[in-house]
Amino acid sequence: MHAFPPETRGCRNPSGFFIGLQRRGRKTDRGNHMTLLAPDAKPRWRSFLEDVVSDEVQRIVSGQTDHLELKFHQLQAFDPDFADILLLQPDHILREGSNALRTYCMEMGFQQQSDPFIRVSNLPLDSRRVLRNVGHADVQRLISSEVIATKVSEIKPRIHRAVFQCSCDYETEIMQRDHTELEEPLQCGGCGERKGRVKFTLVKEKCSLVDNQKIEIQEIPERVPSGAQPSSGMVILEGDLVNRVLPGTRIIANMVPQMHSERKGTRKTPLFEIFYNMVSMETETEPFTEINIDQEDIEKILKLVNDHPEPELLKLVTSSIAPSIFATPGLYQVKRSLALQLFGGVSRISPDGTRTRGDIHILLMGDPGVAKSQLLTYMSNLSPRGKFASGGSVTSAGLTAAAVKDGFSDGRFALEAGVLPLSDRGLAAIDEFDKIGKQERSAIHPAMEQQKVRVAKGGITATLNSRCAVLAAANPKSGRFEYRGGNASIMQSFAETDLEAPLASRFDLIWLLSDIPDRGLDERIATHIIRNRASGSSELQIEDQMGSIVNIESEEMTETGLDDNDHLTTGFLRKYIAYAKKNIHPTIDTEAQSEIVKYYIQTRQNYQKGMINPATSDYSLNSTKGENQTEISVTARALEALMRLTEAHARMHLREVATIIDAKMAISIFKHWREESNIRDEAELQTGISKAGQSSIVKQIMKEISFENDGKMPISKILDRAMLGGVDEATVRTLVSKMQQNGIIYQPPNTPGTYEFV
Repeated sequence: MHAFPPETRGCRNPSGFFIGLQRRGRKTDRGNHMTLLAPDAKPRWRSFLEDVVSDEVQRIVSGQTDHLELKFHQLQAFDPDFADILLLQPDHILREGSNALRTYCMEMGFQQQSDPFIRVSNLPLDSRRVLRNVGHADVQRLISSEVIATKVSEIKPRIHRAVFQCSCDYETEIMQRDHTELEEPLQCGGCGERKGRVKFTLVKEKCSLVDNQKIEIQEIPERVPSGAQPSSGMVILEGDLVNRVLPGTRIIANMVPQMHSERKGTRKTPLFEIFYNMVSMETETEPFTEINIDQEDIEKILKLVNDHPEPELLKLVTSSIAPSIFATPGLYQVKRSLALQLFGGVSRISPDGTRTRGDIHILLMGDPGVAKSQLLTYMSNLSPRGKFASGGSVTSAGLTAAAVKDGFSDGRFALEAGVLPLSDRGLAAIDEFDKIGKQERSAIHPAMEQQKVRVAKGGITATLNSRCAVLAAANPKSGRFEYRGGNASIMQSFAETDLEAPLASRFDLIWLLSDIPDRGLDERIATHIIRNRASGSSELQIEDQMGSIVNIESEEMTETGLDDNDHLTTGFLRKYIAYAKKNIHPTIDTEAQSEIVKYYIQTRQNYQKGMINPATSDYSLNSTKGENQTEISVTARALEALMRLTEAHARMHLREVATIIDAKMAISIFKHWREESNIRDEAELQTGISKAGQSSIVKQIMKEISFENDGKMPISKILDRAMLGGVDEATVRTLVSKMQQNGIIYQPPNTPGTYEFV
């Protein structure tokens, strides 16, 4: 035996490491509680198992589960001192608990091969840590932290209990607690020879294995100080914890910080890097718990809604969005739609399992200097769970997700979440949308519509949620949009962004913000910008006064802006949005449904000369005959957008039932967008070309082919050229069939697939 000072007498664990514990009577840093001697832990656990959780232990014995899930308060109610010591010495106390559990189970007839173990969750609030503040004082303590998983590795087996055989055939069992190096016995228990003088051989068939996985965690955005980057860390998961979390999932991680030495080449340095061993995790059971809303906040929200009748509340919320940005008449309409986007509609699942999204997607196209980026930044900060990204500088995971090789420097693949999964249940603000790579553009289609991101690569197959509203901004590739006058379709401007036309159909609203000289308006904008800058405080002075850059948010409900009007403060507006999205889930009543259907049907039938009579709200339109009847002004996509806008307006007013008032406001915003966009045919949102335009393109192609081939027009050549011109195969075949039926072209005998003009 080695002799140790009286103050540090302890015991050896099976791997040969000495566990030094203070003598009974020493105070810990948690107050007057005494530290626990090693022999005391196991009997305390035994008493707890027998007196408190014997029924749960019986489930392990019967094979229903392989572990014991404890709530911290159970242990605290049984023995407060013992519970406190668990927080201070988690590795030792949990190890002794698992040993006591195994012994107890064996006595009750447990015959499973795997060892039962203990997990502890629901830790007290005084053990809660912000990831950026975890330091040396927290190492080897049991802490909890609210985090979001950003990267998840594939699973690898790890030796949990290793069996080594000495050259004298004596076998030694070693518990493996080091995740980086296989621990061998220091001495043979048979011949007595020490490591180095004899060879120990690993007996693989007798070793017990455990599934091992690594995840990267990051501070939740709401807890990150203004101007700072979120802190992150690597966590090791084992056993039943693996494959329980996907990138983008928010969890409360109950874990033990550990340290390993940083290396510079082959040399160790005096610096240590912190990683974490996961003890248990609690996944989010309800959204927006990270935003603290107390009863006083709820009363303020209810008072706000009650004190602002229609349409005053929408005006107040609209004016509170980026109030420092001057709202021109056009920009006011944009802000109004952004206000509804913050609240969003209701995602629903039909009886057959089909899901329809409730989030509203909006695209802003504009010339430089029209405040697109400022709007996106403000919206990402304002929205609960908002995230900002730029299309030109997204991570390797891009906007969706990616399987990254060697993501944790250990050779295995890791699944890394992009912007959309990390914005789940929030808002993703994507600037420079036009600079996204083509591969990423194809992946973003299902991510926006079905709100799922699917990844299958490197042995990783996963589906991540991307249930977020998308607010995107795009610029013209030439620098400024070409001005075409008031009657040009917005899709002509969309084509200047170099984005694929089908992507336009994923947005509920597309706004074009043009910078057109106007003396009166320019003067008002310039005055506003100068006043806004002059009223601001020096950033350096604020930092000196506060000691650091912090997110300063007023506790008040309103504040006075430069326009001398009251605006809702950012902090209050965020709570208002979170409360509404969490608690209000409107359904649309019969009268509101009829109003939406009326607008939809009559607009489809007779849209060309349609005007709404404000006095009668009559959507009747004058019918026109001719070629344009093949054009369809709105499709079912517009219906869904109208319902989302209706639900968002009702949710803003905290109504569980959306009424005709909400429907009329939704129609008003939708109509204003359609009138500004000048989209005459819904086909433009799919292909960038109207039906009439597609017809003209195909007819011109057919004339060219006929001229080149002595009057003959092979369908294969027509299809090839039409697809190059942006017209799909189905449209070409439909048009050719109609031309044949109308006697414009015919198919000569014995020449299948070839046509000629009559």
